[in-house]
Amino acid sequence: MESKNPVFSKTRRQAGAWSGPAPSPDMLQNMYDSPSYAPPSRPAFRTMTLDDVVVRGFLTLGTLVLAAAAAWVLDVPPMFAIVGAVVALVLGLIASFTQSTNPALILGYAFFEGIFLGKISQLFEGAISGIVLQAVLGTAFAFGAVLAVYALRIVRVTPKLVKFTIAAAMAALGLVLVNLVISLFNGGVGLGLRTDSPIGWVFSIVMILIGCFFLLLDFDSVEQGVRQGAPEKFAWQCAFGLTLSLVWIYLEVLRFVSYFSDGD
Repeated sequence: MESKNPVFSKTRRQAGAWSGPAPSPDMLQNMYDSPSYAPPSRPAFRTMTLDDVVVRGFLTLGTLVLAAAAAWVLDVPPMFAIVGAVVALVLGLIASFTQSTNPALILGYAFFEGIFLGKISQLFEGAISGIVLQAVLGTAFAFGAVLAVYALRIVRVTPKLVKFTIAAAMAALGLVLVNLVISLFNGGVGLGLRTDSPIGWVFSIVMILIGCFFLLLDFDSVEQGVRQGAPEKFAWQCAFGLTLSLVWIYLEVLRFVSYFSDGD
C-alpha cells in the first residue's frame, strides 16, 4: 500500500531518479571524507596594538614638527599663523567631539597647528634666546614623568579623575576667556592670569598640570583600547589626543619659562 504522506512520496521519487548502480563502499567513504562547503572567508578583523599608536603618533607629531620648522624657516607672516591656529582649532574641535579616526582630519590639524607653533616659537626665540629648547625639554620631561607615574600606577585613572580633569580644563578655559573679555574693555588690563606676576605663575602651573592630567587620560585610553580590542583605526584618535595634550603642555611651558628668562 502506497503512503499518502507527501514527504515519503517525494523521497521515493528522488530515490527512483537514481538509475545507475549502487555506490560502492569506496565511493561512500570518499564522499564522507570530502570537505564540507565553507563560505568564502572574509578578511580578519584587526584590532589596535600599541605599535599602531606609536606609528600614528610619530606620523602626527612628525607632521606637526615639519610644519612648524617650515613656518619658522620661511618666516611666515603672523596672519598666516593666526589663520593656521583658527583652522587647527576648528579641525581639533571636530576631531574631539566626533571622536573621528579620519587620518586626513587629524594630520590636517597637526599641519595647521604646526604652522602656528612654528611662528609663535620663532617670536619667543627672537625675544629670549634658548627658550624654545627649554620648552621642548620641559615638555619631554613632563611626558616622561607622567608616563612613569601611569606605568607605576602611582595615580590611577578613575571616572572621578576623568570628570575632575574635564571640569578643571573647562574652568581654566572659561577663566582665560573672561580674562580676555575684561582686558578688551579695560584697556588691556585683565585678571592678571597671563602676566608676569604671582597670579600668572600659579595659573601657568595649573595649566601645565591640567595638560599632564590629560596625558594620563590619553595613556589610559590607549591601554583600554588595546585591552578591549578596539579597531585598528582607533589608534588615530589616540595619536590625536596625545598630540593635543603635548601641544597644550608645550605652550604653557613656553609661557612659564618666559616669566623667568631675561630677553636679549
